[in-house]
Amino acid sequence: MERNDNSIPVKLDSLRQEISDIDKKIIDLLEERATLVKKVGDLKRLHRLPFYSPDREKKIYKMIEENASGSFPIKSLKNIFREIMSASIKLEEPLTISYLGPEATFTHQAAMERFGLSLHYLPEESIEDVFMDVEQGRVDFGVVPIENSIEGVVHYTLDMFVNSSVKIVSEIYIDIKHNLLSKSHSLEEIKAIYSHPNALGQCKGWIKKHLPNVPLYETVSTAKAARIAEKDEEAAAIASLAASEIYGLNVLASGIEDKTNNTTRFLVIGKQIPKPTGDDKTSFMFSIKDKVGALYEILSPFYKNKINLTRIESRPSKQRNWSYIFYVDVEGHLEDEKLKGALQEVETLTAFLKILGSYPKAQQR
Repeated sequence: MERNDNSIPVKLDSLRQEISDIDKKIIDLLEERATLVKKVGDLKRLHRLPFYSPDREKKIYKMIEENASGSFPIKSLKNIFREIMSASIKLEEPLTISYLGPEATFTHQAAMERFGLSLHYLPEESIEDVFMDVEQGRVDFGVVPIENSIEGVVHYTLDMFVNSSVKIVSEIYIDIKHNLLSKSHSLEEIKAIYSHPNALGQCKGWIKKHLPNVPLYETVSTAKAARIAEKDEEAAAIASLAASEIYGLNVLASGIEDKTNNTTRFLVIGKQIPKPTGDDKTSFMFSIKDKVGALYEILSPFYKNKINLTRIESRPSKQRNWSYIFYVDVEGHLEDEKLKGALQEVETLTAFLKILGSYPKAQQR
């Protein structure tokens, strides 16, 4: 029996109509959600509550994981809800987010991954500028890099916390994928390579193999390198794919990082510590008293209370020679009784203790 192909367009039209009907229901539900969001915004404004709540955001993502059947990819669902939340925050209060710019840096990418496309973004030339924006109330939140899985910690960000009043309110992990971008169309035309020192370091193996005699020049950001390449056809930049689109550059090579597990952690800084979610991280800094076994003594309360330290980093204090400030990340929230007790004990043992924030733990990549 021959198949009647004339029925296929009819079936397609029928299925598409069903999809359109569902789309209309989605729109109606989003409109209903927006009405509730505006009421929430009014209450927040009346009681001076924060318009961005990392704890609430984490609960929504957890709800997605618990309720998704798998028919629609969970990652895509999270992306959709990120934009719904971004638009909702704008309905409540149009927030401004500053970040280490210019446009198309990985910090810009991290900011958009956390806050979505609906909010206003302010690029800054330095990490210090981002801190000052938040501290002086010019923006609502800032996004800065803190550490890379290959290159290590961003010391300047750590140093800024010593004298700043800002708090860490969230963290973001971004997979770093480097690309060689240029106005030219072949590697043979490249006479210079520009990028941030970390990016150059992360791609040195590829550069040595493919462009061993081309001089390297450091820039303050990968996006700044893309700007240079935009104006010089013999120059290439190591930067993100987003930079190729923004600055009109050709992708001469993609994925040129030497190690595939290249991830950078970013911090969102603000003024208020979020509420606990049950899966949190707390960051703090301290300096030790000058005596034998001081560091061991300070870390003992965490061991006794079975609190996991996820990172400890030391930096010169810049107050006096051979003195150091230690930066620590631990699992838990300031409101957790065990952690609260441990930190109270630590405070009696240190010359200086400062809480940097308690915030929802992000999923590492």
